Amino acid sequence: MNEKIKAAEVLLTGLDGQEIGVVSREDALAMAKQQSADLVCTSLMSSPPPCRLVAKGQAKQQRDQQKKQESNKPAKVKELRLSPEIEEHDYETKCRQAQKLLESGHSVLLVVKISGKQGAAAKELIERLVKDLAESGSKQTGIQVSGKQAAVQLQPKAE
Repeated sequence: MNEKIKAAEVLLTGLDGQEIGVVSREDALAMAKQQSADLVCTSLMSSPPPCRLVAKGQAKQQRDQQKKQESNKPAKVKELRLSPEIEEHDYETKCRQAQKLLESGHSVLLVVKISGKQGAAAKELIERLVKDLAESGSKQTGIQVSGKQAAVQLQPKAE
């Protein structure tokens, strides 16, 4: 943007989108100053780099909007694994971990590994976790019990 553009010549587009052509960097900066606009480079990959004149302050506003949209992208799903015969201290630690992840905007996939006839215990454990984490997140999927694991995905509560 403006003086940060280092190329000697730029392919310039005016405020209204009209093609001005290849001009020197100094001429482009002078035009920008004359029209009280900013000179913005749209791509650094070509030679001469294409630049356009944008109303003063509008380029910064567009860049801020773009950053805001990027920060609103869906968060990753983090997986926490447990076993049905978990001790109370370990349970509390996993619960705190899940709560921190949910509060930071991540979805959490709670997975309980099952061996033998532990399906009921695994389902109870997941239901207890969902109840304990109700303040931070809500169920995105139902509790799914398959042969070797029970799982549920929690999404963070919208504020």
